[in-house]
Amino acid sequence: MSKRLGSTMFLLVAEPPRVPVYSIDGSIIQEVSLPRVFGLPVRKDLIRRAFLSEFTARLQPKGRDPMAGKRTTARSFGVGLGIARVPRIPGLGRAAFINSAVGGHLAHPPRPEKRIHEEINKKEKRLATASALAATARVEMVKERGHVFAVERLPVIIEDKIEQSIARVKDARAFLDKIGVWADIERARARTRIRAGKGKRRGRRYVQPKSVLFIVENHNSPFASAVKGLPGVDIAEPDLVNVLHLAPGGVPGRLTVITEKALYRLGKRFDSIILG
Repeated sequence: MSKRLGSTMFLLVAEPPRVPVYSIDGSIIQEVSLPRVFGLPVRKDLIRRAFLSEFTARLQPKGRDPMAGKRTTARSFGVGLGIARVPRIPGLGRAAFINSAVGGHLAHPPRPEKRIHEEINKKEKRLATASALAATARVEMVKERGHVFAVERLPVIIEDKIEQSIARVKDARAFLDKIGVWADIERARARTRIRAGKGKRRGRRYVQPKSVLFIVENHNSPFASAVKGLPGVDIAEPDLVNVLHLAPGGVPGRLTVITEKALYRLGKRFDSIILG
């Protein structure tokens, strides 16, 4: 990748392809050229770093109570008794307080002051988002992520009126089947499983794969409401879509469906970082 010194603009490595636009009945009504951002190189290293930055930014700091395991009357019995000089509970003689005793404090507990957020420069983050968006047009990268689809060119572009025309899950399913992406949602449903370990009783019982990302003009539209409950589906607006949406787990190449207006807004958002 080439970069011009003193600038945030980057060279294209390929001309963005032309992709079909699907109507509500699943037929192709026209072809459009993708914005230039889809011709940027895919920087997997930068995408991974930006993902870690955005993921760790959502984590809540946690720490142990400073007095945890220390609220006890235990004290050492002293020397000359032929026993270890550890704090012991009077009358019982059972060791307490120390980290090797049952109910004692931990040796190295979690601390709330620990830095858990991966910092990243704003320009790097912006380029990583653009690079992750470009990866959605690489068919081979989308297949590497494990997505199942029946289209030859990506991303899938749909006409704008679908946002208001489809309001029921039944209709949304029929439409997604026509454009060849419903199989990926079925894959996410079939691979949903119960989490192994303690997490299953801490509010995260199920592990569900990511399926289709819908980038729409309005995330409160009838179509968005119809598809948001489908397995593995995410909804995002073009001005707010980020690496967490485009590259879950830091792996680029998510199967993406975009409306025409949202596609235009994506091009406008990232046009300033492209040279050529």
